[in-house]
Amino acid sequence: MADENASKQLEHVTDTLTQLKEMHHYAKNNVERLTAIWLLFDGELSKLKQTDKIDDLMNRQGQLHDALEKVIADLEALQQKLQPPPEETTG
Repeated sequence: MADENASKQLEHVTDTLTQLKEMHHYAKNNVERLTAIWLLFDGELSKLKQTDKIDDLMNRQGQLHDALEKVIADLEALQQKLQPPPEETTG
């Protein structure tokens, strides 16, 4: 019963980790995209007094990206702890 529970916990951590890694990938792409757009239109947005809005979005997206990295690292460590010990072979 304990093995079944540990197996389910490992499965949940692994599934969550997969989803977070996907989110991390998209967050990174979004930061890069916003930066590219920002560089293209910085002068235009500045003239229109819209730079603060884009700066805020870039900061928030960067914070999400950093937070995802930390949670992923934490869950990877937990995943390692939940791994069953390797089976010993006799030979």
